[in-house]
Amino acid sequence: MALVIHPLAHLRTLRRTCTVAAADVRRPRGGATAAAVDWVEETSVFFRDDTRPIMLFDGVCNLCNGGVRFVRDNDRRRKIRFEALQSESGKKLLQRSGRSPDDISSVVLVEEDRSYIKSEAVLRIMEYLDLPLPQLALFLKLLPLFVRDFAYDNVANNRYVIFGRAESCEI
Repeated sequence: MALVIHPLAHLRTLRRTCTVAAADVRRPRGGATAAAVDWVEETSVFFRDDTRPIMLFDGVCNLCNGGVRFVRDNDRRRKIRFEALQSESGKKLLQRSGRSPDDISSVVLVEEDRSYIKSEAVLRIMEYLDLPLPQLALFLKLLPLFVRDFAYDNVANNRYVIFGRAESCEI
């Protein structure tokens, strides 16, 4: 008897890994030796007086810095805040999002109750921007997540080679 697995069954798992609810990120990765920290509570100060989402980006990546400039130029109502992944605040917000504090491999969008990574973060950011970017995001969501993340990973893994690095965060 052969085991038959539906060819698209893995997509449900992939989708779950791209968005993390704040209630699901109480402990950092690191196993039993890691101290239990409630990262939602630890970082709640970031949303106490300002509930706008925070875009976490690689502060020394020229592509990422260009992306931040693009977002600022297309966010006339200033709906998004920014923080470098390498900053202390960025590291705490990464842990809130269920990521390692030194993981600078992906842009992350942290909302008060949820976090997004990779292509999901990019599309969610686009939804906050001026027209026609929210409509473009809706169109791009028609592509399967594994296709979007494959393209995202290929650019992200080669961003320093293609776009270069800055000595420090310019934002």
